[in-house]
Amino acid sequence: MKQGRPEISDVRAFVAVTRAGGFREAGRAGHMSSSALSDAVRRLEAELGVRLLNRTTRSVVPTEAGRGLMERLGPAFSEIDAALDFVKDFRNRPAGTLKLNVPVSAARLVLPRIVPPFLKAYPDIRLEIVTEENFVDIIAAGCDAGIRYDERLEQDMIAVPIGPRIQRFAGGASAAYLAEHGRPEHPRDLLHHACIRGRFAGRAIPVWEFERDGEFVKVDPPSPLIVQNGGGTDLAIDAAVAGTGVIFTFEDWLRPCFESGALEPVREPWWESRPGRLLPQ
Repeated sequence: MKQGRPEISDVRAFVAVTRAGGFREAGRAGHMSSSALSDAVRRLEAELGVRLLNRTTRSVVPTEAGRGLMERLGPAFSEIDAALDFVKDFRNRPAGTLKLNVPVSAARLVLPRIVPPFLKAYPDIRLEIVTEENFVDIIAAGCDAGIRYDERLEQDMIAVPIGPRIQRFAGGASAAYLAEHGRPEHPRDLLHHACIRGRFAGRAIPVWEFERDGEFVKVDPPSPLIVQNGGGTDLAIDAAVAGTGVIFTFEDWLRPCFESGALEPVREPWWESRPGRLLPQ
């Protein structure tokens, strides 16, 4: 008659009893009753159809079959125990690789102030950053988490705040451009200005949105220069500094130009704010 496959728990009981030299000793080491271990070994012997242990009132000694089985099982269970201990260690300290999918703007403006203290606090974590401006599925892309803004937030993802809770979109233009073309007094005035705009790959150019005191305005101004958001933003800023037109992007990206005087703020009371989020798996 064909024998079935033994339960791994019964095999582990046999290994424990053989290593400890007795049922009572193995029970104390594994916090189990000696009777439960004895029953497990009996089931294993019945399943295999061979006696594995010779039992007396004073000792438990492996048979020749038991010794042969133990010689093969011992190293295997040592490897299993070592592997389980390795995994259990993750409960006590965060470790391993954390792969984040983030837009270029987050890598440039949000992460620099977060990453160094994070890695200092968790030295066993290796952080891998993937910059991606397309609307990709974070998990399908092989990442553990990502950073997104609310308008790019998948409905089935869990979101928690990270970094600056609110980021503003700011407008700027060079003094030379404003001297030549005038300063827009209202967002709709931008329809008569050269505007440097960005888009995401494969997407339509988004309109510019403004809000002040409950009044919302959307404009679709003409543009002599269109760049891909993220990777092309530095070029757009350089063009604005050179007097090509008006730019609207993250305030943190433009702040160095405001501080140096390379750009002047445009329509600051209308600057829009957006929240940022981290998306864990």
